[in-house]
Amino acid sequence: MTVVAPTAETRWRCTLCGNLTRFDVTRSARVVEYLHFDLGGESKVEETEVLSETLESVRCRWCNAVDQVELVARPGAEDEAAAEEPKA
Repeated sequence: MTVVAPTAETRWRCTLCGNLTRFDVTRSARVVEYLHFDLGGESKVEETEVLSETLESVRCRWCNAVDQVELVARPGAEDEAAAEEPKA
């Protein structure tokens, strides 16, 4: 099952326990990373470009339910959207 990621207007909510804040997410990603190596050979990722990403599953940290999340509106999301709309 593919899970839909939250947006600026939505967030996840566990349908079993109501959790809004703690989830374990399993995802697959295809990325290009720019690595910078220092003279000692230690590397650091300085840039990451995500080419594709798939959320495979989401597990609720509170009740351990797997793939029982739904998207719900973030508080104030409607107010912010209305404030950004141009007035006629």
